Amino acid sequence: MDERQPPTTIRILGIDPGSRITGYGVIDLVGIKPRYVASGCIRTAEGALEQRLAQIYAGISEVIGLHRPDAVAVERVFMAKNADSALKLGQARGAALVCLANHGLSIAEYAARQIKQAVTGQGGADKSQIQHMVTTLLGLSATPQADAADALAIALTHAFAGSALVAATPSRSKRRSTGRWRL
Repeated sequence: MDERQPPTTIRILGIDPGSRITGYGVIDLVGIKPRYVASGCIRTAEGALEQRLAQIYAGISEVIGLHRPDAVAVERVFMAKNADSALKLGQARGAALVCLANHGLSIAEYAARQIKQAVTGQGGADKSQIQHMVTTLLGLSATPQADAADALAIALTHAFAGSALVAATPSRSKRRSTGRWRL
């Protein structure tokens, strides 16, 4: 009689925040093997920033309700060339973080350079290299849109870092935590 347990499955949501386009990517980590679940973009309509932030919040809330992640990883804010752009990006990221916190999810944060290094082996990789490696690593038949590929890369980084294992609990129904950790 084989008493081996099936590998633990951890669902990871990666988020690439943006004030106009917020990418999301969902993978399952089955043991140590990542598997694609879903990805896409939350595109905000033209209008006041506060309305776009509400759309980001609502879109992420919908993704959480649909895919019920065990762990979440978000890209850290980087220094932008333009102060106004940096502020808008920070506010979009804030809307995403509040949504995640209100859903009781633990949040891991990764710098852009860490994500590029984890997925491509180069900290200075460009968007097309990230898209190619995400497509290859997840065995996708088509290349995801750039923001969705970035979000999948963030989820893969979390999976590769092993932090997802910390968030795992025996039962998916008892898996909510409000703690935060950083690598």
